[in-house]
Amino acid sequence: MSGTADGTPDGAASRTAYGPATGVGSMPGGDARETARAVTGTFDAFPHLAELPARGPGSDMIGRTTGMLSEVYARVEPSGWRVSDRPGRDTKRAWSWLGEDLDALEEFTQGYEGTLKIQAAGPWTLAAALELRNGESALSDPGACRDLIGSLVEGLTGHLAEVRRRVPGAVPVLQLDEPSLTDVLRGHIRSASGYRTYRAVDRQVVEDALRDVLAVSGENAVVHSCATDVPFALLRRAGAAGVSFDFSLLTERDDDTIGEAVEAGTKLFAGIAPATDSPLSDPAGSVMGVRTLWRRLGLTPGTLAESVVLTPSCGLAGASPAYARAALAHCVRAARSLADNPE
Repeated sequence: MSGTADGTPDGAASRTAYGPATGVGSMPGGDARETARAVTGTFDAFPHLAELPARGPGSDMIGRTTGMLSEVYARVEPSGWRVSDRPGRDTKRAWSWLGEDLDALEEFTQGYEGTLKIQAAGPWTLAAALELRNGESALSDPGACRDLIGSLVEGLTGHLAEVRRRVPGAVPVLQLDEPSLTDVLRGHIRSASGYRTYRAVDRQVVEDALRDVLAVSGENAVVHSCATDVPFALLRRAGAAGVSFDFSLLTERDDDTIGEAVEAGTKLFAGIAPATDSPLSDPAGSVMGVRTLWRRLGLTPGTLAESVVLTPSCGLAGASPAYARAALAHCVRAARSLADNPE
């Protein structure tokens, strides 16, 4: 397992050491045991609890996370997930799928010691997607957002405790999936009618909420977004130990914030394998762009493997099972190439 960067200019404390590669979250198919076997067999130093959205409502990112909430329930409507008064069929289905996935993970992590990544929708993506009883997004109501964030904190606290109970040797790493974060900040989330957008949420409010949820995992929390213009600086200030992103979407205007993040000890979870069936280049070629970025930033090549975890560019639910397994293995081989030849 690779180590974290130390001796950073601002004196950032060392964080938990992560493995050199891991998955993002979702996988194709519906067989929890087969998926857990594939994930743990590929990532012997940093496996993750996979999501299988092909099984239907409750296995998707929003449905799974609503099932983790404390004293907040939701049901499926034609327009999406909507808050409900009590745990109905859809909530119970989400609980069942999560339990099945945890059973499978527990089976294939007997004796495991090390980091183990779990995923949940972040507070702002969840608020943008979850409808209130009037059909509008929770994002439309600041009070509803606060209640949702509190429920998410309590629910994730319990979920992490359950993971620790099932895999006693694991150090859980919480990944918040925030694909809607940039749109929330820019006021681009559309209302129920589709004719208007909700007002942009103040950046400080966004940062404070993320800080509260990330704190559930201590210094072991990561934020993932495969959208463009990931707000690296905001996520770093909110306490993210790592930022997971699609490496192909980076531009040189991101250089300064990425350089600052690396120097502060933030891990870069760089998505280098396409999320849907595509030709995979040789492992060394896949990380050529990462090496180029390091040279452009003027960073020491020797710190590269310490600062970067390689992943697919996004979840693999839309890929074929064969490609998904190949993409995970490709990330492991690419990470080995990066460690062996950082320059």
